[in-house]
Amino acid sequence: MKYLDVDGVGKVSRIGLGTWQFGSREWGYGDSYASGPARDIVHRARALGVTLFDTAEVYGLGKSERILSDALGDEREQVAVATKIFPVAPFPAVVKQRERASARRLRLEHIPLYQIHQPNPVVPDSVIMPGMRELLDSGAIGAAGVSNYSLSRWKQADAALGRPVISNQVHLSLAHPRALDDLVPFAEQENRVVIAYSPLAQGLLGGKYGVDNRPGGVRAINRLFGTENLRRIEPLLQTLRDVADDVGAKPAQVALAWLISLPNVVAIPGASSVEQLEFNVAAADLELSADARQALTDEARRFQPVSMRRSLTDSLREKLLRR
Repeated sequence: MKYLDVDGVGKVSRIGLGTWQFGSREWGYGDSYASGPARDIVHRARALGVTLFDTAEVYGLGKSERILSDALGDEREQVAVATKIFPVAPFPAVVKQRERASARRLRLEHIPLYQIHQPNPVVPDSVIMPGMRELLDSGAIGAAGVSNYSLSRWKQADAALGRPVISNQVHLSLAHPRALDDLVPFAEQENRVVIAYSPLAQGLLGGKYGVDNRPGGVRAINRLFGTENLRRIEPLLQTLRDVADDVGAKPAQVALAWLISLPNVVAIPGASSVEQLEFNVAAADLELSADARQALTDEARRFQPVSMRRSLTDSLREKLLRR
C-alpha cells in the first residue's frame, strides 16, 4: 500500500474504501450485507493496510456511519475516518450539531476529516466555514474538507475558514478527468488532497461493458453507459486493456493505478465483496511506466461524452428500430 501524510488527518492510504453502499437501498445489497460482507470487507481492508474510510450522514440516513463503526470496532480511533455533512441550513450551530450526531454514530470523539458534501448554491462559505473553524479549534475534527467544489469555490472556502481546506472529494477517473485541469495541480502546489470518488466510473473502466453488453440497475441511468458514449470510450478502454496486458493486471486495476500515480490524489472505490476489495487494493502495487500513464491520460482527454439528453434520444431510437 502507498500512503500520504495529510495534515490533521494522519496516514492516508492512496486507495481507501468508499462506503456509500453500506446501508443504502439503491445498491440493492439487502439488510444482511451490513452484518456480513460489509464487516468482512472492512476487516480485510485493515489487514491490507487501508487507513482511509469514507462515509457520509446521508448514506443510508446514518446507517453507513453506524455500519462502518461497528465493522471497525476498536480500530476506529486508529484510522482516517472521513464523513460529510449535507449542507442544508449549514449555519455554525447546525454544523456543530450535525458533526456531533455523526460522531455519535461513528462512536468517535474526534473525526479525522469532516467534509462539506456539496457546495450550497445559496449559502456562501463565509457562513458555513465559521462552524467548521469552531470544530477545528475545539479538536472535534482533525481537518476540514469539501466535496464537489470547483477550484474557485475551494479557494473561497479556504479564505472563509482562515486556514487550509485540506481536501476536495470530486468525481475523478479516466472517464471523467476534468480535475486534471485545475484541482490536481492546485492540490500538488498547495499540499492538499484530491479524493477521487467513482474512480472506476461505476465499473465502466473494467472493460467488460460495451454496446452489446450494457448494465442494468443503478448503472443503467448513467449517461456513460449510453450507446454513443460506449462507442466513444472504446479507444480509452482498448488502451486500458493494452496496458493491463503489459503489466499483468486487469483494466480496472490499471485505472486505479493511474489515478494514484497523480500527485496528491487518493481513490475511494467501493467494494461489494472481500474479493473486490482485494482486487482494488492490489492496484496500489502496480507501477505504470511514464509512457503508459501518458497514453492513458491522452485517451482520457480525448474522450468527449455526449449529454444525457442525446444518450436518451439514442436509446429511444434503438428501441424504435427493434420494433
